[in-house]
Amino acid sequence: MSAGLLAFLIAASASLLLTFPVRALALRVGMVDLPGPRKVHLKPIPLLGGLAMYGGVMLAILIVFDGVARAQVFGIVTGATLVAVVGFLDDRGWLHHQIKLFVGMPLAAVILLASGIHAQVFSLLSQGRTGYWLDAALTIVWVVGITASFSILDHMDGLCAGVAAMASVFFAILAYLNGQTLVTTLAASVLGAAAGFLRWNFKPAKIFMGDGGAMFLGFLMATLALKLRLEHASALASWMAPVLILSATIFDTTLVTISRSRRGLLPFATPGKDHTAHRLANLGLGQRGAVLTMYLFGAFSGGAAVLVAYLSNWGAAVLGLLVTIAMLLAVAWLERAPYEKQVRKQTA
Repeated sequence: MSAGLLAFLIAASASLLLTFPVRALALRVGMVDLPGPRKVHLKPIPLLGGLAMYGGVMLAILIVFDGVARAQVFGIVTGATLVAVVGFLDDRGWLHHQIKLFVGMPLAAVILLASGIHAQVFSLLSQGRTGYWLDAALTIVWVVGITASFSILDHMDGLCAGVAAMASVFFAILAYLNGQTLVTTLAASVLGAAAGFLRWNFKPAKIFMGDGGAMFLGFLMATLALKLRLEHASALASWMAPVLILSATIFDTTLVTISRSRRGLLPFATPGKDHTAHRLANLGLGQRGAVLTMYLFGAFSGGAAVLVAYLSNWGAAVLGLLVTIAMLLAVAWLERAPYEKQVRKQTA
């Protein structure tokens, strides 16, 4: 049995089974998400589901990875644990929400940098320390941005876990095609953990992953993107592939950022029912239809990532331009779709 398949099976089984005691623990300590005007559920739902996914991924790493591989992923595990803990504390109401955005996520990105994991964009264009420091800055922005985008994506049953699972499929495929065993196995672990949790999180959800789970998945998605190396692809294709794989959540974040900014709201500090899935549901798809459409979005963009890996710089540029135009047109179209507008808070 391949390491990737074994990691998937271990993570999926652990996540599936751990959800039972985790759900009981959430109910016992009172960690539940209450209904509200900005929520789509109508009754209290236990949080802490992310703890089951965390356990699934970590168990797979401990069993499948040997000593050398474990040492290589130490920084990843440390950063993922940090954002998960910060998220769970936020779920419990023990942290201000800005701590996770301005302290937890950047610190996790610095841990990756200290482990030697960073973007390789500017360093390929400029030799010397300047290229490295620019790549370090890009790494922090990327990790914080993707982690935060998954944090705000967790607003509908099965959405965040399913989008992460779909992205993991294509990270695993591209890593396997390029001989990256460690990345393939890690992606398979995340896929398994998300798939096992989806059994209890898809509508009607019996448990939510909470911010700890969403940030955990987002951090691992950002890390897989940084670790993915397309050895025989053009430079532009190598940079584009991870962005295409994660374009479902990038699109959603772009939509709410543009929409809320136009209304004078702070994008990451003003939650509401104005995300892509909310608008798709209001167009007649319903919640399940909207979530499945986001899965399909992830599948198409992941397929585009596999395609771009075989294109020249010119071909990748053309594909990138077409995707960008399509996404901007989709943003303009969805801005006209019905959604529940937030009321701007008045300052004293």
